[in-house]
Amino acid sequence: MRWQAGVNKRRSSALPLHNRGPALRAAQQQPPMIYKFKSAATGDLIMLGAHGDLLLQLLGRVPAARGIIEVADMPAANAALLAAIAQDEAPRPADDEDAAQPAVGLRQRLWPMIELLRRAQAADAAVVWGV
Repeated sequence: MRWQAGVNKRRSSALPLHNRGPALRAAQQQPPMIYKFKSAATGDLIMLGAHGDLLLQLLGRVPAARGIIEVADMPAANAALLAAIAQDEAPRPADDEDAAQPAVGLRQRLWPMIELLRRAQAADAAVVWGV
């Protein structure tokens, strides 16, 4: 049996070589899958992309790979998150189709960020991500 060139080579991607460029560009333009919120006053807070996107939308921001929450904006940010938690925990009618609550509620998802914002505000330090 003779070895043939190219027969035993492994492909590094399911896409043919000529189609990899557009797929790579599209993947690079996607928002990050993980948010890492940082402040000089606290440790880092890591959130999955979907949860970080939701958090930023609740704060009235467009999800982005980089950003900052200034100290002056922190009281409003905390109030927005607490209002979202209160709305999520409000009683719903029994005939509501969305009656099934998720295993992890909004309070559990947002509480670490609320604490981070409180501590950062007390230390007069901004919260940043993606830098």
